[in-house]
Amino acid sequence: MKDLMRIKCLISQDIETLLNQQIKKEAHSSSLYLSMSSWCDQNGFDFSADYFLKQSEEERVHQLKLFKYVLDMGGNAISPEVSGIKTDFVSFREVFEDALEAEISITQSFKNIAARCHKEQDFVTMEFLNWFLKEQREEEYKARRALELFEVIGEEGTGRWEIDKHVNKISYSEE
Repeated sequence: MKDLMRIKCLISQDIETLLNQQIKKEAHSSSLYLSMSSWCDQNGFDFSADYFLKQSEEERVHQLKLFKYVLDMGGNAISPEVSGIKTDFVSFREVFEDALEAEISITQSFKNIAARCHKEQDFVTMEFLNWFLKEQREEEYKARRALELFEVIGEEGTGRWEIDKHVNKISYSEE
């Protein structure tokens, strides 16, 4: 019966495995952003705490979107266990450096899945992934702009307070 189900599955075992790995990465990102939100809140950066809380919610939506896609294609979506989340940061700036690093890593992971889809000529999954690739363009942009605030405003005096105030105002437009 399992072999018959695999034949009815619209994605290959390799693509399913990669998508399940991505589900786990999105869950990890969501948890990391929650940790960042908590750290910011504990250190008086209220706007940044809110920013990272929203980022966490967004990553959770991405995780569930991938999960449902695997199920819709007849695959076996795996609910991931998440551990090893960083909870302490040396500085306010480090939080944003880690956020950018996480987004770059997620983008690379989606690019790897897309490359595999091209190799297998899995155009259905490739079309599905286009939404995520476009989303990553926005995510990386916002993470870079947030980190640039440290250079533009500086951290001295009320600098960190000003940075915190401006983080939630970062937006992305394709136009």
